[in-house]
Amino acid sequence: MAVTFSDLHTEQGLKTLEEHLAGNSYISGDQLSLDDVKVYAAVLEKPGDGFPNASKWYDSIASHLAKCFPGKAVGVRVGGGVAPSEEAPQTEAPAARADDDGIDLFADETEDERKAAEEREAAKKDTKKPKESGKSSVLLEVKPWDDETDMKKLEEAVRSVQMPGLTWGASKLVPVGYGIKKLTIMMTIVDDLVSVDNLIEDHLTSEPNNEYIQSVDIVAFNKI
Repeated sequence: MAVTFSDLHTEQGLKTLEEHLAGNSYISGDQLSLDDVKVYAAVLEKPGDGFPNASKWYDSIASHLAKCFPGKAVGVRVGGGVAPSEEAPQTEAPAARADDDGIDLFADETEDERKAAEEREAAKKDTKKPKESGKSSVLLEVKPWDDETDMKKLEEAVRSVQMPGLTWGASKLVPVGYGIKKLTIMMTIVDDLVSVDNLIEDHLTSEPNNEYIQSVDIVAFNKI
C-alpha cells in the first residue's frame, strides 16, 4: 500500500482515510485491489456524514463484496492474507471470484465459532449415547413344597422365566432335612429392567410355577 492507515476505529484514522480518498476512488488509485478489502475489513463501521469520501468508498466495497457473498460482508482471506472483521463471524464458505478484478474472497470461521461447533457436536453425541444401567448379582433360595417335589422340574420352572435384563447362572441343590432339598441359583440382572420382588411374586411363585415352588428368598444381593 502506498499509504498506511492506523487506528481506523478512531476519528483521526478515519480523517486520514478521508483525505486519501479525496483524490482516489480506491485505496490504490482508480481500481479495486487487495488493499481496499484489507482496509475495509479494518474499519469497524461505515464512516459517518463527516467523511463523505470514505463513506462512498465503504459503500462501494460493501456492494462489491455482497456480489461475492450475498448477505455475508464479513472477514475475508485475500490472496493468502487474512483481513480481520468486526462483524458477526460466519461459517467457512467456498471461494468466490470477483468478476472484474480476479480477487479470491473466503469467509473465515473464527476460533470461538469452531469451538462452539465442536461443543455442539459433542453434545449431540452425548444425547445419542445410550445410558449405561447398573447391574446386580443376586443369589436366590428356592424351596419346594415337600420331599416329593421333582427338583429337576422345579429348576426348569425357575429357568423358564425369561425377560430382558435377566440372566440365570449356576445352581445347586442343598439338603434341608427329612429328605427335602432346596435350590440355590445365581442370576444377574440389569437394575433398570428387572425388579427382583416382581420376578418372585409375578413369575416364580405364581401359576404355573407354584406347582413346584413354595417360596423364594433373596440370600445375597450385590451391585456389580
